[in-house]
Amino acid sequence: MPKVTILPSQAWRRAKRAFSTRRVRWEDAVGLADPMSPVVSGDLVLARVETLGSHKRLQLECGRPSQLYPGDLIVAACADRYAPDQFEGVAELGRRGADLLAGGGIIGRMRHRNARISAPTRVVPLGLMTDAGGEVINVARYGLARRERPRGLPAVAVVGASMNAGKTTAAASLVHGLSRGGHAVAAIKATGTGACGDFTSYVDAGAQFVADFTDAGMASTYRLALPRIEAGLDSLLGHAAEAGADIAIVELADGLLQRETAALLRAAHVRDAFATFVFAAPDAMAAAGGCAMLRALGIEPAVLTGTVSLSPLGAAEAEAATRLPVTGREALADPAFAGELFARAVSAATGPRQGALSAGGGLAA
Repeated sequence: MPKVTILPSQAWRRAKRAFSTRRVRWEDAVGLADPMSPVVSGDLVLARVETLGSHKRLQLECGRPSQLYPGDLIVAACADRYAPDQFEGVAELGRRGADLLAGGGIIGRMRHRNARISAPTRVVPLGLMTDAGGEVINVARYGLARRERPRGLPAVAVVGASMNAGKTTAAASLVHGLSRGGHAVAAIKATGTGACGDFTSYVDAGAQFVADFTDAGMASTYRLALPRIEAGLDSLLGHAAEAGADIAIVELADGLLQRETAALLRAAHVRDAFATFVFAAPDAMAAAGGCAMLRALGIEPAVLTGTVSLSPLGAAEAEAATRLPVTGREALADPAFAGELFARAVSAATGPRQGALSAGGGLAA
């Protein structure tokens, strides 16, 4: 066990606590271990902001973005991150400092950076936060109690060709449409990096139950073992059912080629959790390639959507290439269309899977 320094609460209580740590019971944190001690994804880190870079704000526990200043103390989780549009990094701390990899509060070592993004905000790790027994505190300690996957709760998976393909917009639109139609909707983010943006989008859309992988005790799902992610998904679905949801909309992060997303979709246990799939793509080529990949796995998307829907020409190309109608956010948020998807999901959960939905509701020819 690493050497621990007992830290007076007033020495760190003024620290800005990140969204990734929102489930932590703070009275447990009484000490600091050497920041160079071995770390595990999800370990809590007390750090001082050194220089500002790409992330100039930190998403707090409550979801509010807080402006960062050099010298600020923050509490975040040391974890991995996968974001082709921003950073790829690993759960490591260095003697010369570390990187703020995500605004939701993920600290680690950057390995790759998108050339369009500025360098990461640099922080100085002051220590790993420990409990009274000297054990390093990990967010996994505060995850929701494990649950088995429920029977009878239809679930719709929202997957995409890439980051920023329009998955969250599609998921939130469906949540809104279903909620307006009188359904008790659960909105779940099953994979990704801890952040409040998607979470609050689901809340704003009217979901009765909202949770993400941080509620299952994971600060990030990148580089985690597949059984751990599967168990988290099952547990969140179980809690959704207990909360009275009659349908779950589940978003998987990033794109079909991302390691964990690809592995989850190849796993029969995961595919069987979903009654139907919604696929978001940024353009026609991504739509064509993504649908081909899904079909090779035995997955026929019920809905093709995403930022490709913003372009009439792009949508026409996508429809010709995939033989699926492209559906925009307005249609997804329409109670009639969302209700048709609900009926399809219920039917698919108990019988054979069906064809694609048309933008006007009903099955496409």
